[in-house]
Amino acid sequence: MIVACSTLCFGKHPLERALAIIAELGFSKVDVAIHEEGPHLRPSEVAADIHAAALHLRVGPGLTPVAFSVVIDAPDADAYKKQLQAMCRLARVSSVPLISIPTAAAGGSLDREARRLTELTRLATKEGIILTVPTQIGMITEDPDTALTLCQRVPNLGLTLDPSHYVAGPHAAKGWDPLYPFVRHVRLRDTGAAPHQFQVRIGQGEIEYGRVVSQLMRHRYGRVLSVDIRDVPDAPFVMEPEVRKLKYLLESLV
Repeated sequence: MIVACSTLCFGKHPLERALAIIAELGFSKVDVAIHEEGPHLRPSEVAADIHAAALHLRVGPGLTPVAFSVVIDAPDADAYKKQLQAMCRLARVSSVPLISIPTAAAGGSLDREARRLTELTRLATKEGIILTVPTQIGMITEDPDTALTLCQRVPNLGLTLDPSHYVAGPHAAKGWDPLYPFVRHVRLRDTGAAPHQFQVRIGQGEIEYGRVVSQLMRHRYGRVLSVDIRDVPDAPFVMEPEVRKLKYLLESLV
């Protein structure tokens, strides 16, 4: 397994500076967030000029992108597919094997979402890219049972496992062990059970990193573990020490 760092750990900084900080912390792999409302690259910019976007990702000293976290805000399904295809082509020229995109909101039609993701997964597969959906509060995947059904119904769809959303989410009483065979990517921080504890200092929450890594090993997972502590305005700690702490902890487990 490879330990990487999400660019959202340093979302208060421009992308070039965020990549530099990640390199200074000793990472060699980076998980790049490309969100339309995010602080760095945007999918619409990628679709407008893939070559220019690729140059932005080469700014980081000694860093290799290993995954893209993508959030597209498009006016219709055709525009969405066009931007996703551009993202897949950027991934291909950047040697990035995997892209994650969010599912539809919780409460929506599972049948409709399965059809949508089947089409998008086919598009990504044709470009040689693995498509995943994150486990996320507010999305269909916030329920591990529904996430499992989705992966069973959509050929080649993978999961980006983010345990925080199951520890702090509305389905916290459910286990998620049945999801591990479908996991293709992992994002980690520490999280408590209380509503205001989605992101806490490393070691003060309830994420069992050792158990997560053990389950991944059991299913021969050999991909990325992304440190994904979000650089939010009200973060009650300095980012660099917490990111470094989780980096060392994960490296000690793999």
